[in-house]
Amino acid sequence: MLYGMGTVVGFLSVLVLTTSAMSWLVNRYFPQPEPPPVTARVSGPATTAATELDPGVVAVITAAIHQHRNPAG
Repeated sequence: MLYGMGTVVGFLSVLVLTTSAMSWLVNRYFPQPEPPPVTARVSGPATTAATELDPGVVAVITAAIHQHRNPAG
């Protein structure tokens, strides 16, 4: 039993060390590219239409949330 448990602990230790070494090597020699900076684009009517809320849609969403939170009532 001691030999079997020692074998498992040894194998898992080698596995963790190998995985850590591979991760370090990949991050060292193949780093993730930097994402391009996000710039805000302003376009005419599309941004104003997206910011205006239709009162009917707001009422429907509010009713749906209320019904979801209070299913019996």
